[in-house]
Amino acid sequence: MSAAMDCQAGALARDGWCVFGRAVDLAVISGIEADLEERFAETPLCEGVFYGARTKRFGSLLTRSPAAERLVMHPLILEIVEQMLLPWCERIALNLTQAIEIHPGALPQLPHRDQDMWQGPKGSLEYLVNVMWPLTTFTFDNGGTRLWTGSHFDQDVPVLPEQESLVPTVQPGDALIFLGSTLHGGGGNASPAPRRGIVISYCLGWLKPFELQWLVYPPQIARHFSPELAAMVGYAQHRPNLGNVEGQCPSILLGDTVPDHLPAIDALRPDQAEAADLFLRSQLGEVG
Repeated sequence: MSAAMDCQAGALARDGWCVFGRAVDLAVISGIEADLEERFAETPLCEGVFYGARTKRFGSLLTRSPAAERLVMHPLILEIVEQMLLPWCERIALNLTQAIEIHPGALPQLPHRDQDMWQGPKGSLEYLVNVMWPLTTFTFDNGGTRLWTGSHFDQDVPVLPEQESLVPTVQPGDALIFLGSTLHGGGGNASPAPRRGIVISYCLGWLKPFELQWLVYPPQIARHFSPELAAMVGYAQHRPNLGNVEGQCPSILLGDTVPDHLPAIDALRPDQAEAADLFLRSQLGEVG
């Protein structure tokens, strides 16, 4: 299975996107859609050209469907994501969970790169990886995601010809994975029915996420998550010492009681801990 994941990661690095077929059982997707049905019905249409006036969107899916954790923490998806992102961070973080419903008559979305929400240098690192989980089959006619193959290699080009885009047919249970540096956009829906999907994205652990996870999943919610999921939504430090609470890992907030007074505790990378230890020894005269 690791070899298969390496193949998927290779395709993702080469083309900027790939399809992981039959990533989960169809029953998992059907159950999640059933959990979200009422929310889809009650959510108003978006406002603004980018989100789309004929589109519905809502987030915080981990509180709306317990089975959403199956998608967020999918071990093989995480392996692919980590191959893409771990060269530039110690741990990845959840950037977004969002359900999307594109209604008939919706126009194509503005082509964009999701990484452009962060104003850092582009081309030398990847900021995030998106995973689109269809709830209904994605096709060209119903607004399936448009992708520009290889667009991640020349990120200074903001727009490419529409005829160069591809719309892969992706079915429920499949996962469409694409880089934050890949030019993409939702398609126009010329069919008579809405197109539904879920996008889950992961970013470098030291970035501020698109969906502010600590407010979406406050301690009283996150304490019911598994330790791994809680860490993914932000209840973990990114060494050195980033994202702490009173100098400690924010997971302390998930306990039954939180002490009023806490000692700050180093959270360093191994190389930094070694350098700090060497410096201390030099100050104590233990090294010459």
